Amino acid sequence: MKSEVQSRLFLTASTLAVALGAFGAAHAQTAPAPAAEEAVEEVVVTGIRQSLQSAVQVKKNTMEVVDSIRAEDIGKLPDPNVAETLTRIPGVQGYRYGGEGASPVGAGSGLTIRGLSGQTASQVDGRSYFTAGGSEFNIEAAIPGMIAGLDVYKNPSAEHIEGGIGGLVDIKTRRPLDLPKMSGSVAISGRYNDMVKQMQPEYFGLVSHKWDVGDGEMGLLLGANYQKSWNRSDNAPGPGGTNLRRVVRADSAEYVGNSAYNQAYAGRSDVAFLADVANPLALTSAERANLVNMAGVQINVNEEDIQRTRKGFAGAFQWKVRPGLEFYVDGNYNAYLYHQGYRFLNGSDSRYVQGLATTPFSTTEGLANRNANGGEDAVLAGQRFNSGTFLGSSFSSIGGDEHRLYKTWILAGGAKWSPTDDLDLKADLSYVKADQHQDNRSVTMTPRAGLGWNVTRQVGTPQTLSISGPDLSNPANWVLLNYANGTNNVYDDAGLAAQFDGKLRINDSFIKAVKFGARYYRKKSKFYNYSFSGKNLTTDGLALTASQSNGILASTVQDLVAGSHTNWFDGEAGYSGGFLTFSPDALLGDNVRNRFALAGIPAEDSLPEVLLSRRKAVEETLAGYGVVDFAFLNDRIRGNAGVRVVRTNLDAEARVTDTSGGTSVIVPNSQGNSYTDVLPTLNLTGYIQDDLLLRFGFGKGMTRPSVGDINPTVTVNLTSGTGSQGNANLQPLRAYSYDLSLEKYFGPTSYVSAAAFYKKVDGFPIGIESCQTVATSQPYSGVTPNNCPTGQFRITQTQNADPGFAKGVELAAQTFFDYDFLPEVLHDFGVQGSYTWVKTELPLGAMKVRQPFQSDQNWSLAGLYENKKVSARLVYTYRSDYVLFGISPNPIDGRYLKGYGLLDASVNLNLRDDLTLSLTASNLTNKAPIRYVGEPDGGYDTDILRQYFMNGRVYGISLRYKFGG
Repeated sequence: MKSEVQSRLFLTASTLAVALGAFGAAHAQTAPAPAAEEAVEEVVVTGIRQSLQSAVQVKKNTMEVVDSIRAEDIGKLPDPNVAETLTRIPGVQGYRYGGEGASPVGAGSGLTIRGLSGQTASQVDGRSYFTAGGSEFNIEAAIPGMIAGLDVYKNPSAEHIEGGIGGLVDIKTRRPLDLPKMSGSVAISGRYNDMVKQMQPEYFGLVSHKWDVGDGEMGLLLGANYQKSWNRSDNAPGPGGTNLRRVVRADSAEYVGNSAYNQAYAGRSDVAFLADVANPLALTSAERANLVNMAGVQINVNEEDIQRTRKGFAGAFQWKVRPGLEFYVDGNYNAYLYHQGYRFLNGSDSRYVQGLATTPFSTTEGLANRNANGGEDAVLAGQRFNSGTFLGSSFSSIGGDEHRLYKTWILAGGAKWSPTDDLDLKADLSYVKADQHQDNRSVTMTPRAGLGWNVTRQVGTPQTLSISGPDLSNPANWVLLNYANGTNNVYDDAGLAAQFDGKLRINDSFIKAVKFGARYYRKKSKFYNYSFSGKNLTTDGLALTASQSNGILASTVQDLVAGSHTNWFDGEAGYSGGFLTFSPDALLGDNVRNRFALAGIPAEDSLPEVLLSRRKAVEETLAGYGVVDFAFLNDRIRGNAGVRVVRTNLDAEARVTDTSGGTSVIVPNSQGNSYTDVLPTLNLTGYIQDDLLLRFGFGKGMTRPSVGDINPTVTVNLTSGTGSQGNANLQPLRAYSYDLSLEKYFGPTSYVSAAAFYKKVDGFPIGIESCQTVATSQPYSGVTPNNCPTGQFRITQTQNADPGFAKGVELAAQTFFDYDFLPEVLHDFGVQGSYTWVKTELPLGAMKVRQPFQSDQNWSLAGLYENKKVSARLVYTYRSDYVLFGISPNPIDGRYLKGYGLLDASVNLNLRDDLTLSLTASNLTNKAPIRYVGEPDGGYDTDILRQYFMNGRVYGISLRYKFGG
């Protein structure tokens, strides 16, 4: 508490000292009238041309490396999803999950900026903004209609809040004093997914009014939005791993008469048994050539209904008392519900295959284990499965429901004061409250005893599947097994920031302005876990017996079960669905608990907490910065140089099991950490001509560790002598960034640019093993050797590792063809495009691997059209292969996505000057992020399908009325 008080006193004293010093310097000026303000000009946009013009002005006039997108009008961002909009920016790569731009893990922005994923800082109007459980804002939760624009800073200067080495995404909202006296917009929209075949609504309204008050004016803005979408995600996950099998034909001497094999098939030449192979290297090379790799074969049938509901409110009040003095209060609220009802048919293929067909495929030691044994990189198997019928297979059925509710709101207020013509001061106070509740529950059913199915599979994209046997949709063929609330987590975060900024303009000097400021920030993050599993749904509450004598047939609870969709993959995979699952809707509330009293399911409003999962972290920072804007050689060279100094104090607490006293007790474990960072920046712009710019940027940035990484938990295994431990002493990722770009501007909306960048990144986290004495445990005394001194455990702990890098090239261009030398018929057409090549390297033990979610190449190309009545866009966005979540220790266990492109379109019809009909179409080519076994690099890219997806096309229609300009 003492340090907190001291920090606040220091902040207050520093702020007053800087303000008074700046005020005195301002009064000491004797120069004539000040030069015109060099800030970026605000442009009220009402069409594609003007939105591009506003974005070009930001890019051209800002000293940092920045790319922007501006809304065409109030309530009209170019895309129906903010994450998809951002992928049009050079260097930004995104992900689409379940039919929309989204994070694949439901956390963070889901964006990769310049090859770095999970390294993005998020702001709203220059203030930190985050989703509970992380430091980034979950950008898929943003509501497009509430946004005026988006700025992506690739190499922020010292005046920007630290925290994202990949980039900074600043969401811009609207202010009433920037709009006409009385203005606003209302819209009603609908979205339709061609797999779901239902229209979902969206409503938007925003009104702004300003009025004169004495020598000044007041303004009030209010906005609200409700948006719902319903998409499908049909997918077919399969296993990775070597899964090598030896083929034993049923007519072979080994098979016939051998009780280890089913003799019902003995003597048949069309049936074979697929036997495990313990050690393929113990076989001869000829024997290994006949082994079969089964990776990716046993796919499951997954159907996911994904509903997303977004609610948003925004308000802003400004009171400009007189020129040079303004007070303001503003805030916004985002509620985002990700709701998924899922139905899974999980296969358990038998080892007996009829009509087995294989195709040549070399499973090497490198693919299997990175040739861990060294030597020749031997071929472990020479074939892979192609097709066949698995005789007497089985299934399980899972019906589940996930509700993941994110709520984030920010309330801010402050004042702007210009005591002289050359001095601007601003004080801002903001509070962010973020909550998240993830609740994922399911019921598993198993087939009635004695049932089996013949399952025919043939690899392909997608794998084709046919099933013969008992009716999978018949409730009489299924028995309830168990209930689980496998994920029930609560995140509770809050952040408070107080910021002071000043700007002093200097006349008759090559130094044009001095910017300075200080910021105090405190964020508290808490996590609670209420998950449980293994609740038996039987007549006696005990585990289901082998004979199923205590089983509950699905036919006796038919109101709780339902069939799946019958258009799985639109029939492209052969099998179309129709299997029975526990109904996702029947899982809600205490319904399962009330129906199965013997299962011992706790009530929804009194779930027991998993105390060992509880954690808390308090992050407190104090920062100060100074930036000098300068220009010389008749303003042919302009730029800024600055430094940001930030002190970070961290207190983290976990719950651990303490057995040091002979009995197990759960106790808190607290750790702290502090560090200071000095972050210099330099930005130079050379004006070769007024419209030809050469930029150079240098900066040092940081990204603090995630709350999960610093959680000081400790777990040990008393049998193996191993364990794991969190690390509150983790240092941030720190990066030195270098930028060079050449930009040519041809007109208000037209430019072409080429940029190169390099980021040297230190401190990538990696798990390191070491021998340690664990204070909360008795000394290790097991018989399993762990290669540690007596009594110590071999502990894996995340630590900062060797440096890595990100480097690349970005190209961008846009124009309308309204040049005098072109035919007038072309003047209404335009084009916009960008291309990025990026390469990353991060340490993974002895290896150097790419960042997850980083594609080597991505590009976007848009065709534009606009006249007084019609405007239209057709956008194609492509990205090349990338690793999904991270490189696996063994490539064959990994997952990567092959390159694919997405085609989106929109048309706006101006029915009147104030009334617009909009039509949108997303994913016209019906592409999805298909996953494969392996990884893109080192020759480990395979054609083995790991998970095929289909999400469908999404169409939208909107009618929007605007008033007041």
